Amino acid sequence: MPGHSYDAEKYWKANLRLIFGSLIVWALVSYGFGIVLRPMLSGIPIGGTDLGFWFAQQGSILTFIGLIFHYAWRMNRLDKQFGVDEE
Repeated sequence: MPGHSYDAEKYWKANLRLIFGSLIVWALVSYGFGIVLRPMLSGIPIGGTDLGFWFAQQGSILTFIGLIFHYAWRMNRLDKQFGVDEE
């Protein structure tokens, strides 16, 4: 973009890496642990239920909330790194 001193292509690639990494973690936890690996995790007790059920009901939600905060924190660092942060 004219008038900007940052490398937009590198910034966008770093942003996409962060997005795809977050989506992979979210899919692994919600789909992988909650559905695919549930039979393997059924023998591990946590909070009065088995670990597979916990991931399907609570773990994926908590992971998603954690990913939101992680994404915001990393994007703020990325913005500062490329000089496009809000000051």
